[in-house]
Amino acid sequence: MSTAGDGGRGEAGLPLLGGIGETELDRLQAGLRRVGHLHGRLRQLLDAVLAVSGELELNAVLRTVVDAARELAGARHGALCVLDERGRPVELICSGAGSREFFAAGRLPCGGGLLRDLARGPEAPRTPGWANRADRADRMNRAEGHAPAASLLGVAIRVRENVYGNLYLADRPDGDAFSDTDEAVVTALAGAAGVAIENARLYQRLRQATEEFQRRLLPELPDLGPLQLQARYLPASVEPRIGGDWYDVIHPPGGAPCLVVGDVVGHDVHAATVMSRVSNMLRVIACEEEGPPSRILRRLDEVMGRLRQEAMVTALVARMEERGRGRWRLEWASAGHLPPLLLAPGGRARYLYGDDQGVPLGVDPGLPRTDQQEDVADGSTLLMFTDGLVEDSRHSLEDGMDDFARAALALADSPLPGLCDALLAHRGGAFADDVALLGLRPGAGGG
Repeated sequence: MSTAGDGGRGEAGLPLLGGIGETELDRLQAGLRRVGHLHGRLRQLLDAVLAVSGELELNAVLRTVVDAARELAGARHGALCVLDERGRPVELICSGAGSREFFAAGRLPCGGGLLRDLARGPEAPRTPGWANRADRADRMNRAEGHAPAASLLGVAIRVRENVYGNLYLADRPDGDAFSDTDEAVVTALAGAAGVAIENARLYQRLRQATEEFQRRLLPELPDLGPLQLQARYLPASVEPRIGGDWYDVIHPPGGAPCLVVGDVVGHDVHAATVMSRVSNMLRVIACEEEGPPSRILRRLDEVMGRLRQEAMVTALVARMEERGRGRWRLEWASAGHLPPLLLAPGGRARYLYGDDQGVPLGVDPGLPRTDQQEDVADGSTLLMFTDGLVEDSRHSLEDGMDDFARAALALADSPLPGLCDALLAHRGGAFADDVALLGLRPGAGGG
């Protein structure tokens, strides 16, 4: 309990509320508002860092950085000038309505003026304050192609010891200058951006190496004379961009060419490794085996079992033999794979289901496998493919196959290379799984 002689203090010696004057109370309230504001800025910064760190695509990282920085500082305009190894501007990424026009109409800061000055050095300029000298302030507002700016904040983004780019923010809607806090939070974001950019670069290199590894596993196509051949492979559009799809054409001396498409169940590095082993085994067997496609699949299944290659694989193996002028015989066997699509002259398209689609390799080597046969005329087109080309989470497999057949039929008269390219592009070129496509056209006609 306080007394008249204790100066308005409580038992702990702290001033009572009744003992605080209006000035002290105003200061206390202002301090609390600053603490609350700072807490909000820190939460904004954390959200921005998480957004930047959550991206792996380099272009998405850069776009996220400049968007997040502009929102953190409350700026109307934002831009990130990317520099090359020699510190020269190579790209300008803008954020905010009208920002490309504001920053010299989207041109790189290669001439005179403020942006050129900023691109030359990694210091963090801020105006007013940084450009309080008359010459700097004047140049900011009369740089060629540059709109007048009431305030500007510039922060360098470093990747390791190098300046990767400069981040520019201009004009607050309230007309105030950028504050020390603005500079601090944007500088903190720039530090996180440097780490995210380095991660995106490493990811990009890893993905390129992975795709190159996948493509090197696929063979070059032989020259089969009157049999035109085209093959295509596309990695999945989603990560990981590697899988177990493959194609192959084996042409043993004196024998009919053997055409193969296959798919190891799975979508990762393990699937690609298994694909390499299985495709190599099949190639050796097809070179030694003069029998029908069903025997090739049966021997492959037996070898996989003896080697304890525990994997489930679908495959389609076919042979194409000439049976007279303009007449060909296709013989094939399927191990649980999708049927080939035949585009016949006269505008007809049909899937060659046959009587038995078989079971995938790796299920039971003792199960019988059967061969199917079909007469094929000159100028026809045979398309063998993996399920990534027709599967779509938004549609059933049947709908995807029908859509693929319609697209192929509409392009049936196209040269074979253009036909294959168009089929990979007809659904936007984006696939949830990797894709292998093998096209065959007997005879010299039809391109």
